[in-house]
Amino acid sequence: MCGIVGIVGSKPVAERLVDALRRLEYRGYDSAGVATIHDGVMDRRRAEGKLFNLEKKLASEPLPGLIGIAHTRWATHGAPNETNAHPHFVEGVAVVHNGIIENFSELRDELLSEGAVFSSQTDTEVVAHLLAKFTREGLDHKAAMLSMLNRVAGAYALVVMFKDDPGTILAARSGPPLAVGHGKGEMFLGSDAIALAPFTNRITYLVDGDCAVMNASGVSIMDFSGKPVIRPVQISHAAALMVDKGNHRHFMEKEIYEQPEIISHALSHYVDFAAGTVKPLASGIDFAGIRSLAISACGTAYLSGLIGKYWFERYARLPVEIDVASEFRYREIPLSKDQAALFISQSGETADTLASLRYCRQEGLTIGAVVNVRESTIAREADAVFPILAGPEIGVASTKAFTCQLAVLAALAIQAGRARGTLTAEDEKAMVRHLIEMPRIMSRVLNLVEPQVEGLSRELSRFKDVLYLGRGTSFPLALEGALKLKEISYIHAEGYAAGELKHGPIALIDENMPVIVIAPHDRFFEKTVSNMQEVAARGGRIIFITDEKGAAASKLATMATIVLPTVDEVIAPMIYALPIQLLAYHTAVFMGTDVDQPRNLAKSVTVE
Repeated sequence: MCGIVGIVGSKPVAERLVDALRRLEYRGYDSAGVATIHDGVMDRRRAEGKLFNLEKKLASEPLPGLIGIAHTRWATHGAPNETNAHPHFVEGVAVVHNGIIENFSELRDELLSEGAVFSSQTDTEVVAHLLAKFTREGLDHKAAMLSMLNRVAGAYALVVMFKDDPGTILAARSGPPLAVGHGKGEMFLGSDAIALAPFTNRITYLVDGDCAVMNASGVSIMDFSGKPVIRPVQISHAAALMVDKGNHRHFMEKEIYEQPEIISHALSHYVDFAAGTVKPLASGIDFAGIRSLAISACGTAYLSGLIGKYWFERYARLPVEIDVASEFRYREIPLSKDQAALFISQSGETADTLASLRYCRQEGLTIGAVVNVRESTIAREADAVFPILAGPEIGVASTKAFTCQLAVLAALAIQAGRARGTLTAEDEKAMVRHLIEMPRIMSRVLNLVEPQVEGLSRELSRFKDVLYLGRGTSFPLALEGALKLKEISYIHAEGYAAGELKHGPIALIDENMPVIVIAPHDRFFEKTVSNMQEVAARGGRIIFITDEKGAAASKLATMATIVLPTVDEVIAPMIYALPIQLLAYHTAVFMGTDVDQPRNLAKSVTVE
């Protein structure tokens, strides 16, 4: 996750901007930069690597000025070097940016045909060029900003300065978070309230679709059409060196809503956004040379591996053996050196998973680790490490780590498919395009379904038992939905493959058993609907999670139908994870349980 800070101040800002960036270092970054305006001059300092390198530049080449913006970048488009570091300058416009501009290639080609000259490989630079173009055409800064916002597509947070207006910062949010800090004769912007904690505790959180115009005396906020909107000022309890819940009630809720931004940065490690391909990583696993893959993990990580099994087998034609880690090593699986093993763990310290890894090591297998902590024991003992780059996950019930694990596994499955010749270059580009679109779609889904899910959770909280059904990759999602609900609400829940309904679980169906059916309109849809009909015939109360086509095709009465956008099968698990996370979260909140620290559970299980 990139970090953004902006200050319109009454005293020099450069040092304070860098100090604020330091409080965002936990988000991860590979370059940093700061820009200010002073006496009609807009200038910047940028550096590859850690903030220490930027500070050295500022020590030898100070930046005066009472207004400035700053950024820590996690490379997506373009290499992590000084040229691609933010802020980007074009004709008196300075821009910093979190997220992805999905249509940057189209916009870049258009701007190049009009004579624009690009100095970086980033998607961010098209924003600066668009703003410069609109101001040349006579639009004022606010109108140029709104015109630009109506041209770009994606999930992004943008902060902008204009050289000829040294008292104003403009900002916009469409996905990644932005917070406005209210000071005395000063105003602040940050991608996280903890960056602003030393300056103020009075915070206004922008919501998706907000555009803000900020000067030293205050901020005005409008939607992307220019219509004014009101956002409340809240008192933040963020400490300067703490991860803060922001404007969310719980860390779990915050982590659910962080997923669009987090996913974009996880993907950036594995996907070349400009070329539309998976990066040729020196992975340590020769996917073309192995005959099969063994996957092992615990809990939610195991379920991500189960979805990964579908992808590796379908897209790479690579057989996968998978089991929960606590059973894996005790089955005495016959293994050979022409296999590889993949171990998935958020913490990288899960005892059962580590024990399974060591069993595979003894058998001579090449070991891969999909982990969130690169310095963890599992990572250190692996031959290849695939970081999920989810950042700190405070809530015990995993959310963003799960979807990041899925994003990494999807990228690895595509890489394996290309290596094994089962995916063409055209297949790869099409699948990567869907991955690139995913953060924007996730933002849309969170805004779309949250009010409906919150209302539905009140009704769900009245029941003692819940059944989840799905087919294909929706079957592991059914298991994950049931796991989330039981973890934090303490309602008994079970997940089943929909085709197994008649082999036992159907005996439980009555008017007191809600059945949550996860069924995008895919190649399994008709068979899943036939299972829904069996539930309906027995008085079961159906909560149907589907897409527009699925909702139109099903004529069954439901307790509720949650309609998601139509998406490709390769990203469907990540998209459909969002409503099941929200449903568990809001049910638990309504029931008054300890959402972030549910009873009897620990974030990292370091004993067998």
